Amino acid sequence: MGVVVQKHLKLDSESCERFPELWLKSLQLVILHLTLNLAPDGPQFGSPDNVHLSSILSDVSTSARSKLPSGKNILVLGEDGSGKTTLMAKLQGADHNKKGRGLEYLYLSIQDEDRDDQTRCNVWILDGDLYHKGLLKFALSADTIKDTVAVFVGDMSRPWTIMESLLKWASVLREHIDKLKIPPEEMRDLEQQIVKGFQEYVEPEDVSAGSPQRRTGSEDENIILPLGDNILTHNLGIPVLVVCTKCDAVSVLEKEHDYSDEHFDFIQSHIRRFCLQYGAALIYSSVKEEKNLDLLYKYIVHKAYSFHFKAAALVVEKDAVFIPAGWDNEKKIGILHENFTTVKPEDAYEDFIVQPPVRKLVHDKEVAAEDEQVFLMKQQDSPARAPTGSPRTPGRSGATTVPSSSPMATVKKPDPNMKNAAASEGVLASFFNSLLSKKTGSPGSPGATGSPGANAQGSAKKPGRKDLISRVRGLLHHADCPGQKAVLTNVQEELDRLSRQQDAVLANSSPTENEA
Repeated sequence: MGVVVQKHLKLDSESCERFPELWLKSLQLVILHLTLNLAPDGPQFGSPDNVHLSSILSDVSTSARSKLPSGKNILVLGEDGSGKTTLMAKLQGADHNKKGRGLEYLYLSIQDEDRDDQTRCNVWILDGDLYHKGLLKFALSADTIKDTVAVFVGDMSRPWTIMESLLKWASVLREHIDKLKIPPEEMRDLEQQIVKGFQEYVEPEDVSAGSPQRRTGSEDENIILPLGDNILTHNLGIPVLVVCTKCDAVSVLEKEHDYSDEHFDFIQSHIRRFCLQYGAALIYSSVKEEKNLDLLYKYIVHKAYSFHFKAAALVVEKDAVFIPAGWDNEKKIGILHENFTTVKPEDAYEDFIVQPPVRKLVHDKEVAAEDEQVFLMKQQDSPARAPTGSPRTPGRSGATTVPSSSPMATVKKPDPNMKNAAASEGVLASFFNSLLSKKTGSPGSPGATGSPGANAQGSAKKPGRKDLISRVRGLLHHADCPGQKAVLTNVQEELDRLSRQQDAVLANSSPTENEA
């Protein structure tokens, strides 16, 4: 039965496999046709009574041959972070930003409203790392090259990387195509189609907006002009489209990096020269602002499925440029050069569009507290500090305490209950020092040095001091307060020291007096 369907409708095996619904419908019509022919008095297939059925079968056959072709491919190349996946997901109608590694796959839904037909266009996105360029063999082969459109993506938020990226990925694609070993005749035909499409470009007519219309054979033939200089010098044999993403960053470049119109004209002129060499179109887009996304979708459909394209070139707005393949030439690019004042058109791209210095974020250094045990160990290992003196009342001056020769004075630790008593220790020491050092005789008196009664006075002075020491010691036994006892104990030690010093002075002076 399937052979009968193919015979009557002139359908090949590929059409039957691609459009199973159409095949089923055709089968129903053939069954109806056979039923009429097998009837005893039924009309024959070529009779006038069966003309209506024949016209139906003819329309079905024509519809099968005019269906949208499947197996079209879009190959997307660009640096990591340039927005390849985000852009294609937006064209697909998805809001997700899932990013993979290696070779990603998406698809675009293509619909022809005139024919009420739709199909899917495969989208292959290669990773920005050259390590994965070997995966191109799964996306572009000798059998699929005639159905492939290449898209080079440049990041306008980093314009200093655009030209280097375009040249790199164009070289990668050229190298891969050369490895496919396509027959020279077939490759020449592919290149000739690109040249023909570039030469036959005409400005679109001003028609009302709608779905893309398919190209028909009723178009007027146009005069084909020869290619100009530096045009299609690197013909890849497939349609090429250059898309500059993140064009909303133009305002950021102006504010933060002092970019002027001269910078953007210089960037555009170099990209357009590249497009001329590869016969490519140029579109500035922005997913964030949804700028030129619909235009990009329609142009891809136009290049892949030969739909009519109705949008004209846009070169006025610096962040929404659109230049279709075949429209541009060196003369039109020269219009940008008229605005150059500080740069020349032939200057190297990287000499004028320089990457700004990376601003290092200075963070406040976090101060970590040292471990308590480590700190204490350091204090233990450090040299011993000089012993501190007795506390003094601020603003009060007093005589410096004479260090005691007693070993107890150096090891005695202050008692917490002696706060008030310790404050008066210095005053008591000064009082007794002045009391013991006071002389009993005044100058010119009989007790003065050199007077006839000096020896007698000196011998009388020693008992007086000892009596004073004895009286002070007697006071120590009547101290009731613990704090007073501690203070008086210090006083007693001080008096013992002074008494010993006094005895030592008298002992040393006795031989001298006897010699005299």
